[in-house]
Amino acid sequence: MAQHISRKELKQDKIAETLVHGVEAVESHQRMAWIVGGTVLFIVLAVFGWRFYSEQQTVKATAALDEAMKTFSARIRAAGEPEEPGEITYVEDKFKYMDAAKKFAAVADKYSLTRPGQTARYYAGLSYVEVGNFAEAKKWLSQVESGRDAEMAALARFQLAKVSAQTGADAEAVKLYQALIAKPTLMMPKQVSMMALADYYAQKNSSEAVKLYTQIKAEFPDTAASDQAEQRLLELKPKS
Repeated sequence: MAQHISRKELKQDKIAETLVHGVEAVESHQRMAWIVGGTVLFIVLAVFGWRFYSEQQTVKATAALDEAMKTFSARIRAAGEPEEPGEITYVEDKFKYMDAAKKFAAVADKYSLTRPGQTARYYAGLSYVEVGNFAEAKKWLSQVESGRDAEMAALARFQLAKVSAQTGADAEAVKLYQALIAKPTLMMPKQVSMMALADYYAQKNSSEAVKLYTQIKAEFPDTAASDQAEQRLLELKPKS
């Protein structure tokens, strides 16, 4: 004979079931909260850890860059001339810039993700330009030009344009100068790039040079660039 369950007992069972579900829900939410909280804590620690690491790397990179810059800007002394205590000097430019290139390259390789590391890459390119190793100069400068720092990229593009002009890559030089003119930056303003291209044309295509010098005068009146353009135009006039 089936056991009769009273309404009171049914009600008590429902209450108990509700409490069990409630406890399970609370436990589930607590577990989720712990998971979410743990994940957030991990992310926060990772961010602060990376920031601390980056700051430490930047400090080290800055010190290494400063040492390389001392070589880059070292004094050239005459043979037999004494050095000052602690002074870095050279008797020939080529030795100075070769040493500087090696030091900048080391900084760039070791601290590639830092701003000083990116700056070192640019100066490595400049150092190789000074010793006439244009292949290496292009390699280092091209890395800077393709980077995310717009100002450094523009400076590198300007140097690449000069290297292209020096090595007879005329079309590439013009292309690079025109890119700078089309997209000027704070450190590489339009009038500077226009003047550089006009000076380049002055050796190759005087009519194009005249156009650019005239454009500089029109776009940048009452400036040093305008005065320089006026002087260049006078120099280009045929002697009577």
